Amino acid sequence: MQGLAPSEIFQFEDFRLDRRSGGLFKYNGADKLEPIAIGSRALDILGVLIERAGEVASKDEIIAAVWPGIVVEDGNLTVQIAALRRVLDRGQPNGSFIQTVPGRGYRFAARVTRCGADPPPAVGGNGEDRGAGAPPVSRSATAARARQKSWRLIAALFVVFAVFGSLAAWIWDHHWSGIADTRPRFSMAVLPFTNLGGDLDQEHFVDAITRDLTTDLSGIGHGFVVSPNTAFTYRNKSLDSKQIGRELGVRYLVEGDVRRSGSKVRATAQLIDAVTDAVVWAQQFDSDTGDLVALEDDITSRIAVALGIELIDREAARPTRQPDALDYILRGAAVMNAPKTRKTYAEAISLFDRALTLDPQAVEAQSKLAIHLAGRVGAYMTDTAAADVVRAEGFAAQAVAAAPRSALAHFAKAQVLYAQNRCDEAVYEYETVLTLNRNFAAAYFHIGLCKLLLGSLGETIPPVDHAIRLSPNDPDIGFWYQAIGRAYFLEGRNQEGVILLEKARGANLAQVWVRAWLASAYALNGEAERAVTELAEARRLSSDNRYSSIARSIAAWAPKARARLETTYIAGLRKAGMPEE
Repeated sequence: MQGLAPSEIFQFEDFRLDRRSGGLFKYNGADKLEPIAIGSRALDILGVLIERAGEVASKDEIIAAVWPGIVVEDGNLTVQIAALRRVLDRGQPNGSFIQTVPGRGYRFAARVTRCGADPPPAVGGNGEDRGAGAPPVSRSATAARARQKSWRLIAALFVVFAVFGSLAAWIWDHHWSGIADTRPRFSMAVLPFTNLGGDLDQEHFVDAITRDLTTDLSGIGHGFVVSPNTAFTYRNKSLDSKQIGRELGVRYLVEGDVRRSGSKVRATAQLIDAVTDAVVWAQQFDSDTGDLVALEDDITSRIAVALGIELIDREAARPTRQPDALDYILRGAAVMNAPKTRKTYAEAISLFDRALTLDPQAVEAQSKLAIHLAGRVGAYMTDTAAADVVRAEGFAAQAVAAAPRSALAHFAKAQVLYAQNRCDEAVYEYETVLTLNRNFAAAYFHIGLCKLLLGSLGETIPPVDHAIRLSPNDPDIGFWYQAIGRAYFLEGRNQEGVILLEKARGANLAQVWVRAWLASAYALNGEAERAVTELAEARRLSSDNRYSSIARSIAAWAPKARARLETTYIAGLRKAGMPEE
């Protein structure tokens, strides 16, 4: 970190930042300095803010100083700021030391005293700085000088034991939590992929995949991805994963190979834990297209989406004794990486609420709360739909205002609009999400779903198909199948529709929509008993009596779609025994 000379010492309130010793200290009630356990990145950020105390430091300036030459998403800075606030603001009655200036950056608000560039303080019983050029410290300094030398030595020994005890506890906690090293979560490097084609002309194509994958993975929050220029220095080097991980300061390495033959490409990617040298995930991807650019985009996007799901599950599973906001966010995200039910929605929302309690400014927690509160309304998996929409709307507005370039925040806003049956407006927000993150598979699906509800059948299947291609093992795949199945059914392709709807039911038995549509399809096919069974299940799963009448069951559909519904879906529901009103 370049913004602060390493030997400078700063004091503010009860804290002392010593850049030479690389530590943050705090005076306790007995006028003793005690070390504060905090990560090196957070310390570097604090240094930048203190150096410019009273002034606004932009996010770009902080990231450039603390992560030089590394691709980092804004979310990682937010996580570090939250960690600093938890340490500095504990017990503070007058707001945070670190103020957020919306749209600009952060300002350090406390009064700061620069104590010079002398050696770090010898921490005695009175917390006195004995550096030769340092200004006197007001905390009982006169009384301290009058003490007997032997008592000073005894007090110093007690402090030394206290310091070592604190450090030992901190180290034990990190070992206990399974992350003894300080490498950040989601920190990774994409090593140059190997060209297996034997054609040197394909080397540029393979290198482009490596670079694009680096860019796509940088969109995963909470961490950073080493720049391609740095990663490419490891091409053809015989080093093990542990050594590369230590040298780059990353927890994960991504490596793989590419074989291209004409318009066909096969890529293999694997994720390596650079701490243990274990391969924790591997997958093969095939693509076939005559457009070289589209081929490259297809491969890199699918790898990035699959890796994102895997990384969230792995990091959420790491045990920790004192969870912070990020721990709860990751746990909530991991819960939602399973098929959605009333129980998973409730559990995830509870975890995101706990994250927001610890960090009320966490944009990701705000966004995910809005997404899943609105999501369970749209999936008919809540008994408090009106209240959920109100809460979701508030959280989404906060998230977009705080992070207008966040794809997740805009997806939260889109989900609220969808839950309010405002599909035209929702489509615009989903498209905004894709301009910010082209790999947001759920946004493609929801564009197709909204087009279905608006009666634009020709625009329904392509975006949903793209979502399935991007994330074929997605936990929401059942919802995606049923969207295409309903479109087929409305187009008169009943048998194809039933196949997809049954596939959707198998992927997630808790889906409400699919049961009603299967009831209609079975009734039209003359399978009365199966139709009655599915309709009864739709009514059982629904929380709002939506399937008590035909009028209620089609309330979310645009007038443009009603004529086609009348001859397909509604006709089947009538045969299954559903009343008009």
